[in-house]
Amino acid sequence: AENLQRVSLHPLDQFRAFQTLHEQGLGEEEIAARFFVSVATVRQRLRLASVSPRLLDLYAEDEMTLEQIMAFSITNDHVRQEQVWDTISRSHSREPYYIRRLLTETAIRASDRRAVYVGIEAYEAAGGVTMRDLFDQDQGGWLQDPALLEQLVMEKLKTDAEAVQVSEGWKWVEAAFDFPYGHTSGLRRFYGEQAEMTEDELARYDATRAEYDKLDAEYAEASEYSDATEQKLEELGSELDRLNERPYVFDPQEVACGGVFVSLGASGELKIERGFVRAEDEPKDETDPSADDGNDSSDHGSELPAAQAAGGEGTQPDDEDETIKALPDRLVLDLTATRTVAMRNALANNPVIAFIAVLHAFVLKTFYVYGSDSCLEVTLQSARFSQTPGLGETVWAKEIDQRQEGWGQDLPKDPYDLWDFLIRLDEVSRQALFAHCASLSVNAVVEPWNKRTRAIAHAEQLIRSIGFDMAETGWTPTADNYLGRVTKARILQAVREAKGDQAAELIGHLKKADMAREAERLMTGCGWLPEPLRMTNGEGIIDSDAVGDAVGSDELGAISEAQDLPAFLLEEPETSDDDTGDTESGIGDEHLAAAE
Repeated sequence: AENLQRVSLHPLDQFRAFQTLHEQGLGEEEIAARFFVSVATVRQRLRLASVSPRLLDLYAEDEMTLEQIMAFSITNDHVRQEQVWDTISRSHSREPYYIRRLLTETAIRASDRRAVYVGIEAYEAAGGVTMRDLFDQDQGGWLQDPALLEQLVMEKLKTDAEAVQVSEGWKWVEAAFDFPYGHTSGLRRFYGEQAEMTEDELARYDATRAEYDKLDAEYAEASEYSDATEQKLEELGSELDRLNERPYVFDPQEVACGGVFVSLGASGELKIERGFVRAEDEPKDETDPSADDGNDSSDHGSELPAAQAAGGEGTQPDDEDETIKALPDRLVLDLTATRTVAMRNALANNPVIAFIAVLHAFVLKTFYVYGSDSCLEVTLQSARFSQTPGLGETVWAKEIDQRQEGWGQDLPKDPYDLWDFLIRLDEVSRQALFAHCASLSVNAVVEPWNKRTRAIAHAEQLIRSIGFDMAETGWTPTADNYLGRVTKARILQAVREAKGDQAAELIGHLKKADMAREAERLMTGCGWLPEPLRMTNGEGIIDSDAVGDAVGSDELGAISEAQDLPAFLLEEPETSDDDTGDTESGIGDEHLAAAE
């Protein structure tokens, strides 16, 4: 009977046997040799045996699966393990990925830029604990002490920022984990010049470039793929990049009144923004009357000699006086008014120069905050959105910053040289610079206290002309940017529109925070957009093509009363059904207006 009806051991018996041997002093290698398994298998079995005894008993009674036990093993906190089990045992979702998510929701991934910047070794040396998953790829694990990590980040940032200030001689330096988008608005920016190559570097660059071009041309004619050639081309390209990436040298006088912002980049590298001057640090011009009394020079009218001002308006020239006196103010006004009208007419007949003149005014406003004024009374305003979290890390904001940085390096340092620079610039570059400056003035933000109906209607026209779509640019709903900031009813509506009724029913029983995270997972890559981001068809009806193929046209909204306005602008605020019982925005409309 023993030989014919033998029943296999329960896996838990093996886990506990390994644990008993380990407690008796056997190493992982010895246990592996005794049972003819790998050392990694022994580590996994020992980790499984360290799960809460209560959960292991449930596993022994087949009330839990091995995959669930494996998910629970990423943490050694038995209390937390049992809390999560009690939570999921009352719900329909007991998948291992969901268990891992609940166990790590308060932890920080090792791939997070803060963890990369500080380093796992430094974090653990300071007493931090790292959770690891032996059964699945965890990209380095999870850091369980966010407060300790934040402290280490700020300490290292301050040290690095002080080192930059001391070594480069800046007047001030500001360090932060992250700065809000638009933090440099209102500050004058100056740029350094890239250091010239030495003779040795120039010779090495020319030789490397020639070798790269020759090898690339030969490889282009080859009929077979060559791993060695690919690697050699990559090495030569890296060498060329290294020679091109030379440091920038700044004017010592500018450095003495300028400053630096030091923060973390998206990949955990140190991000240093150099060359910003505050208004109070601007050098005073002795010939500028505004430096003495603080008034705008425009308040003084035309820059006329003091003798003319003494003459006063209406003073007639004295024919008997042989001395040449200053022209009367009124005469100067009339003459310059006549010239202005003539200039307007001439400029209207020269579209090329008119374009350059407007571009000149735009560039002065965009790149020379305290630069010379333009004779064109054209204003360029750029709204700030610093209150929107994470905006500076979006791919769109980074592209704008790269363009701003690139043009800032190319433009002349002195604003008085800008006109000649724009005249010499080729037409394609002029148009690109004009588009960059004009783009910074776009403001399609709907504010609670100002619906801006006409501006938003024009934004719709602009969107259609550009052929722009938020889903195509890569925007996707997440718990941070949308799903976690609306009511449960809105979350379910979004999932229903994007994935159908069945998907919405799967998460309908979850709490709001868990529902938002699960909705984010379900809706990834589906192309769904909330109403403020959807296109309209020009008649106030939301365009179903911009929402995604999974969205039915009967679920997209109704026709608005105003034909030129998106439907979402006419909706009344709804009452939240989440646990707090507050309105969806958290504050009533009348309170928002009063607070603003």
